[in-house]
Amino acid sequence: MSDNPELARRWRLILGRYAEQNLPSRAMDNDLESTLSFLYDRAYAERGHRHAPSGKGGSLGASELTALDWLDRARRIFPHSTLERMERDAITRYGLDELLADHAAVESVQTSPDLAKALLRAKGKLSAATADGVRVIITKVVAEIVERIRPQFTTALTGSRVRHQRSPHASLRNLDWRGTIGANLSHVDPTTGKMVIEEIRFMSRKRRRNLDWQVIILVDQSGSMAGSVLHSAICAAILAGLPGISVRLVLFDTSIVDMTHLASDPVEVLMTAQLGGGTNIAQAMEYARKLVEQPTRTVVALISDFEEGGSVSSLLSSTQALASSGVRLLGLASLDDDGDPWYERQMAARLTTQGMEIAAMTPDRFADWLAEVTQ
Repeated sequence: MSDNPELARRWRLILGRYAEQNLPSRAMDNDLESTLSFLYDRAYAERGHRHAPSGKGGSLGASELTALDWLDRARRIFPHSTLERMERDAITRYGLDELLADHAAVESVQTSPDLAKALLRAKGKLSAATADGVRVIITKVVAEIVERIRPQFTTALTGSRVRHQRSPHASLRNLDWRGTIGANLSHVDPTTGKMVIEEIRFMSRKRRRNLDWQVIILVDQSGSMAGSVLHSAICAAILAGLPGISVRLVLFDTSIVDMTHLASDPVEVLMTAQLGGGTNIAQAMEYARKLVEQPTRTVVALISDFEEGGSVSSLLSSTQALASSGVRLLGLASLDDDGDPWYERQMAARLTTQGMEIAAMTPDRFADWLAEVTQ
């Protein structure tokens, strides 16, 4: 290894205090070692390793960093993507409750949907002292997502397109292809003979009247559904604020938790949700069937991985009964951390035969689908 000093240096950083003293290092490595050690030495301790005695092993002594010191140092040293991973590990994998209990540290955390999902999964294992910190982070993430997707829901669901009226609001959803082509027919590049688009036209929307639709959102809160629970709570809150839409929000595992009274407060929904446990989709569908008031003006959206732990025959029966009554059914497949669909495809296929449409949709696509079926 002496023939490759850079490789030896990397091993020193990996091993930290457990590295041999003669492994090469640089002056800047001390900060790297202490920052990494503050977090990952916990993994060594969990495996029964003891810290190297003073004067032996790596240059790092017992860490005196506080959670806030660690955050500040990590932010200076590591790129954003690495910092997000380290923060997530700190909070969920290595149980750094002091990080969430430190108000200044919480305010400094780089929030992201991934961090929020990790917190939702770990929430039940964290101490009571961390509740305020968890709420602060969840609130920030929710606000960021709401700001991003609320316009899509509002545009899709509060108006229908009017082709003969132009709009100053640029949106791909409102793009007037015919009008745009017609307005640019005379704009031709003499060299290439191709049309030059100088003016893009968009259709306006008129506010829809007599919308009056009931939207029942059933959310599987089994352990693998953290991301779906996060976005479902936010979508429900946005829908609850739109005119003419009555929202029922129901979380389920092997029991039913009707969160309709909190539907307009996604943070409270998420703080109340308890991820984990089994799944009884049949029970949730039967509960939804009892909530339906006007079948032909009702949408039931089931967000799940479709891994049924209850009665399959009861699930298929309830689904068929809802579809036959005129209820529009949408099964939203869960997405993994990379945004790829992850669900039990055989069960999804059986639900399709009973009248449920199955799709893996982002929140904005869900808004478009909802707008189409409630026209």
